[in-house]
Amino acid sequence: MILIENTCISDDVAEKMFVCDLNKCKGACCVEGDLGAPLDEVELPILAEIYEQVKPYLSSEGIKAIEKQGTYIKDWEGDYSTPTIDDRECAYAIYDENKILKCGIEQAYLDGKTTWKKPISCHLYPIRVTKYESYHALNYDRWSICSDACTLGEKLGVPVYQFLKEPLVRAYGEKWYAALEKEIDNK
Repeated sequence: MILIENTCISDDVAEKMFVCDLNKCKGACCVEGDLGAPLDEVELPILAEIYEQVKPYLSSEGIKAIEKQGTYIKDWEGDYSTPTIDDRECAYAIYDENKILKCGIEQAYLDGKTTWKKPISCHLYPIRVTKYESYHALNYDRWSICSDACTLGEKLGVPVYQFLKEPLVRAYGEKWYAALEKEIDNK
């Protein structure tokens, strides 16, 4: 376990290898699971604000789901997530020409239509963050649909924390990430 500021990071984040292999998994993380992408409360007004810029990127089914359910939903436990299409894929997910699910929000961002890339839970995946009163627990989420990402990560020698440098810096800052690298190097 690695402790930095108000975070507790699982050793798996440093030790496990991971690089998304979308050609193999086809973006299964955007369709599998019980709900859409987990959302932080601070992200809720952002989704509402950028919806009109993102809407042209979405499928007609995604637009219908969002217009029926809202830009986000609150589940039975009081947590927020993105709406889904028929309890399957995220309403913001889009299929590319190779039938790979990608994020319509991210595509709008890449095209300069928004300044927000996507929900942090998506950006950080396969790290899942559990927020407690005084700290955040960062854990590597093992999921069979990501077995090809583990294989590619092993082949390329890329640990989870390096693969996720950009979202980790987005979530916790450059100084925090530098401290993480130092802790891992000193292990």
